[in-house]
This record gives sequence, C-alpha cells and structure tokens, in this order.
Amino acid sequence: MSTAERIPLYQKIQDYIRELIETEGLKEGDRIPTEKELMEKFNVSKITVVNALSGLANEKIISRVPGRGSFVSERNKETAADTQHPVSAHSPAGSAASEPHESGLMRRGVVGLVMPSIYDFFAMRLVEGIRSTLEEKGCRCVILMSGGDPKQEIEAIKTLKEIGVEGLLIFPVDEERYNEEILAMKFSGFPFVLIDRFLPGVETNYIAADGRMGASLAVDHLWELGHREIAICSDSPLQTVTVQERIEGYMNALKNKGAMINPAHMITEFRMNETDNPEQHPLYRYIRNRMATAYITLNGRLGIEIYQMAKHAGLSVPGDVSIVSFDDPTSIVEDFGIFTHVKQYEYDMGCRAAEMLLQVIRNGKGKYMKTLIEPELVVHQTTGAPTVK
Repeated sequence: MSTAERIPLYQKIQDYIRELIETEGLKEGDRIPTEKELMEKFNVSKITVVNALSGLANEKIISRVPGRGSFVSERNKETAADTQHPVSAHSPAGSAASEPHESGLMRRGVVGLVMPSIYDFFAMRLVEGIRSTLEEKGCRCVILMSGGDPKQEIEAIKTLKEIGVEGLLIFPVDEERYNEEILAMKFSGFPFVLIDRFLPGVETNYIAADGRMGASLAVDHLWELGHREIAICSDSPLQTVTVQERIEGYMNALKNKGAMINPAHMITEFRMNETDNPEQHPLYRYIRNRMATAYITLNGRLGIEIYQMAKHAGLSVPGDVSIVSFDDPTSIVEDFGIFTHVKQYEYDMGCRAAEMLLQVIRNGKGKYMKTLIEPELVVHQTTGAPTVK
C-alpha cells in the first residue's frame, strides 16, 4: 500500500485546502469550496468534511460562518507558513500555542469541564475529585452545564475552547448519535478526556466504571439472598453505551447461573415524572403486583423512586422488595446511606480523569488511554432475603 493510500481522507481534504490557499493566492475573507463541493470532489460523507474543516478552523487557517460557508482566516499567513509543523493546542508554554485564541489568550493551567448537571451525589463527588486534583497541580477548572441537551453540550465545548482552556473533561450527554464537536476535537488533536462513557468504534481517551461488572455484582448479591425474579430498570429511553453495558452484565450474570432471561424484567421504556400520580405509572403497577422481588436501578435517583413506590403500595423494603442502585442516592458521607449500591468510586474517577487530561496536555497526542475502574458492592439496608408467601 502506498503512502498516499494510507493518508486519512480528512487529511487529504485539509492538504487540498492548504495547497489551494497557497497556489491560488487566496486572501483573508476569500471563500473556500463548500461542504457539498468537497463531498463530491473526494466522494466522502459530510462528517468527514466537517471534521477536516473543523481541524483547519482550530488551526486558524480558515474561519467557519454558520449559514454562509468557510473563509480564509485573517491569521492564515502566519499559520500557513508553519503548515509543515502545525502547533497543537497543547504545546508547551512559550510556544506559538500561547498566541491569541478567537477571544483571548491560551490560559495556562485552566481546563474546562462539561457536565449534564450536578444534581446528585455522584456528580458532586466526581467534580470534587476533579477540582481537588487540578488544585493540587496548580490548575483551575471552568465548569459549564449542558443540561442533558446535545446542542447545549456543543455550545459549552465551543465556549470553553474560545476562552482558551488548555483541554477539556467531558461527561457526555446520553445520546445515540456522536457529538460532531467531540469528533472534530479528536481529528484536530485538541486535548480532551471523556468521563463515564465512550463513543463506540471511535478511539478517544476516556475513564469510566466497569458497568458490566457492577451489574454482575448486583445480580450475584441478590441471587445469593434467594431472589430469582430480579428486574433491572433504567429511566433513560435511549439505549446508550452505559445502559447497554449494564444490561449485558445483568444478562450474563443470570446466564452464568443457568437462569432464563425474562424480557419483562428489563424495564427501560419509561421516564419518571415527578408530577405524575405514582399509582398511574406502569412501574408502580409492576411493583404493586410483585412481578419481581428485587430491582437493580441504573442510577440512584431511580432507586429512591422505586423505594417510595414500594412504600406507597404497602410493601416493605427489604422484606417484600429489595433494591440495589448504581451509586448511593441518600448520603454524601460514606457509610451513612441506607441503600445497597454499586460504588463506582466517583471521587477517584474525577481525580484520575484530571490526571489523565493533564498528561494528554503535557505529552501531546499519543496512544489513547482507556481506564475502567472496578466497582464495589456496598451492602446496606435495602436488600434482604425475599419474603416467603
């Protein structure tokens, strides 16, 4: 295979545009070929073109204007002169990477964090781990919330890059499609680390708890107590990587025990709504009719919802219903919660995520780092042997 054949398509597009600017003598503000024209010329998908253009925009070779197209950047002359050795966003202090971004200087020691929200103890402990580690290393963190909205996530990433952060920590939104801004950063070499989940089929730096192992630990514990009707619940209507891995762990654990998989016990097609009358919710009727004797919930908040529904139905926990949640929803102080839960070491995850990002910033693009943290089952008061009727 020749060297030319090994060049990625997005890089071929970038090389073509650089050569076009130089050979055609294009000046600041001149338009470059449209996405459609590039798609037709190179016979590639739109995402490949978007990745190529985003990379050039990050290098300040072009400027992209939504609804209008892409144009030669005003900084193109000084950037193009160094196209053989482009400067990455994570170059050492004193290098060209400290030159102005679109709206300010590269802020040494400042990184960005994008989170869907900080409404539970998992997120609080995760953020505290990130903050304490960065502070220990003499760095600071700017946090923006996506609100669980993919569009807001994209805007948050763009905003943090525009203010000049050296790298990004991203807790991605639950979404079936890939965030194009994250893909663009991958291809441009901008330093980032994904937390708690990854993009299937796309190599990135990430750190997460082992979801399969966590679900397996929960099943093993309930099985040993004598439960045979074990349900697993998620209030996310999207079959995200996180949900899929935990359900796979649940199914594999049951198969290893020679148990039949009951599809009715995999309850995922619903959303919790605080304004709903609990008695009208399908999950309440499932609990009241004692379709299962034990529930594994994929987040702590849902564990509380099932606990409250069981109480409302006149059932005791753990006498009539046992509950294991991912993450402890009831206490930020260790050993003072009531829920049996899968502990994912979120504080440690935050510390290690921050360390990983600083290493990526320091060392530049190399082999992708992927870390799975082994979870632990913490047994408290919401699980017990099933009541014999």
